[in-house]
Order: sequence, then structure tokens, then C-alpha cells
Amino acid sequence: MLRLKPTQTSAFAVVVLAVLAFSSAGCREKALQPAPGDTGVYPAGLSPKQASMVLAKVGDYSITLGEYAAALERMDSFDRGRYVSQERRRELLDEMIKVELLAQEAERRGIDKEPATQEALRLVLRDALLRDARKKARGPADFTDEEVRAYYNANREQYLEPERRRVSHLVVKDRSKAEQLLVQARSLGDIEAWGRLVLEHSEEYKTKKHAGPVETAGDLGFVGPPGDSRGANPRVPEPLRSAVFHVGVPEAAEESQIVNRVVDDGLGMFHLVRVVGVTKAHARSFEESERSIRIKMAEQEVLASEQNLEVELRKRHPVTIDDAALAEAKTPDKKLFAPPSQQNDSSAGSPNPHPQDTHEDHDHDHD
Repeated sequence: MLRLKPTQTSAFAVVVLAVLAFSSAGCREKALQPAPGDTGVYPAGLSPKQASMVLAKVGDYSITLGEYAAALERMDSFDRGRYVSQERRRELLDEMIKVELLAQEAERRGIDKEPATQEALRLVLRDALLRDARKKARGPADFTDEEVRAYYNANREQYLEPERRRVSHLVVKDRSKAEQLLVQARSLGDIEAWGRLVLEHSEEYKTKKHAGPVETAGDLGFVGPPGDSRGANPRVPEPLRSAVFHVGVPEAAEESQIVNRVVDDGLGMFHLVRVVGVTKAHARSFEESERSIRIKMAEQEVLASEQNLEVELRKRHPVTIDDAALAEAKTPDKKLFAPPSQQNDSSAGSPNPHPQDTHEDHDHDHD
């Protein structure tokens, strides 16, 4: 029987659990990693003799006190606190036994030799190596105030927030109807009256019921000026976005004002557009930006540590690529992905390979 080294056991066990579809919330990869190898360092201050004590045997394999203590030590403090009582600690041992049972049975069946298992194991080992590389990176709290402020000063343009406007609309299929409604909308006194008009006439509410307050009917969320990628909102088509920022049109849309024309979205629908809120352009202060800067700097260090590891590994393990062989690679036949009924029915039409995209309705929040 194949016996993996102690440092490989956890990774292989995770693969076995995934392949056999037995993985669950109770089987945590972090919690089930075995004790370190012969490094001379043992978890929980155990002596070598204590660490080698056998808690359970599964076939020919022994689960030692060192492995068990390492499982506890690698948990976060919250999870570790769940294993104080003798009964709960026995549950953890049972979990480790179950993993080993599954691993041994998978080996017996030859699952460990299957390409999918080998690929999954390589991915687990990859993630373990990357985690080790990331340990060298500093966390957000480890950067000095001077470093963070220097980053802010060097990247001030990132902290200039352009004006954003909250958009509400009423959409209909007919331009003449939209023109008539625009005349009516101009005479409305408040946002609630606008909401009632939207609920009564907008195509948006012909097939769905509005769940919020009446004044929020037609709300599309905030959008930034055209050209501002951070201010994009998939619910606001570009013609509406241009209209609320009066780009290329004479009207000036201010808060609580209706754009003084019907907006054609280019897709066969016509919109009345109202600006219901304005967040003025401003520069975020260092104090407002410090937290996000620290997080970004930490992310950059993590990325750098991973890139440095890849450079080092490419030097250690030379990589060659056969471009001619790559050119011969063919994409899978799309028929393989058709439903069985369509695969077997030669008279059926080809399925549409590009189904309509769907988008969830949501607002875009900005820092």
C-alpha cells in the first residue's frame, strides 16, 4: 500500500475526501494537517517521546499525539476553543480516523493513481507552498505610518473621488408616450409624486411589484461621469449616464431635477431620467484612506512574494514550451456539453451556445 510522507498525508486526505464526495464542514484541511517532520520542533511543547505516543491505529498507520496536537495548534483560537472537553477532543480524533480510513480505501481502489486525483493533489500542494511564501509578507498593521503616508502622497490621484449622481428613471416603449409623460413629470412637486408616476407607467413595473417606499421607484443607483471606470453602473446605460452629467446636451441635471428631454437608450426603449441625489467630488484625506492603503500594500507584498517564488522556481526547474504542439491543441466538441436529449436526437436544432446574460439588480456603492 502506498504510504505518503507525513507532510503529504493531509493534502492527500483532502483529495480523497473531495473525490469520494465525503468532505464536510467537520473535516477541515487546516485542522487535519499532521505534525511536522523531524525538525526537532514539536507542537504544544511536547517532547519527542510524547509526540510519538500513538493515540489510534488505522490499519498499519498510527495517529500520534504529535499529529493530534498539531491539528489543534493549527486551528484558529475560535475553533480550538471548541475542543476543550474530553468528548469534543474525541470527536476530533474520530475525524482524523475517518480521513485516514478514506485515504486507505482510496489507495486500495487505485483512486490515488487517477489523473484527476493527481491533478487535485498538485493543486493542494501548490496552495500549501503559496501559503508558506505568503508568510514572508507583512500584514496591514505591520507597515509604519511613514510608509503608508508615503504611498498616499505618491498616489494621490487614486484618492480623488469624482462627483457621483443617483439616477431614477421611467422607461416606456413609445417615444410619443415618453414625451407626454415628460410634460407631466415636469409639473410634479416632489419625489413621491415622481415615484407614483413611475409605478403607474414604467415598463419596469409591468411584470414585477415594487417592494420599497414609493419614492424609490425607478431607482438605478449611483453613477459617475462618463469615462470614470470606478463610477460605472451596469444598470445605467451610457445614454442615461451622459444625460445626467449633461454631456453633449444643453440641460444641466442637478439634484431633484428631471433631465429636460426623453433619452433614447439605443435599444428601443425611451427614458425619463431624474437625478435624485448628488455626491460632490472630493479628495479623500489620508485618514479616510489609511485603512484601504494598508490593505493594498499588504496585498502587493503577498503578490510580490508569490512572484519571487515563481522566479526562483523557474531558475531551479527550467521550463520549456512546445509551441508547435500547443498549436495542435483542439477545443472540445461543443456537442459533448449538450444535454443528453440533444446529443441523442439528431433532428434537434443546435442549442444556443450564448444564452442571454442575466444581471442582478443592485446599487454600486463607492468608498
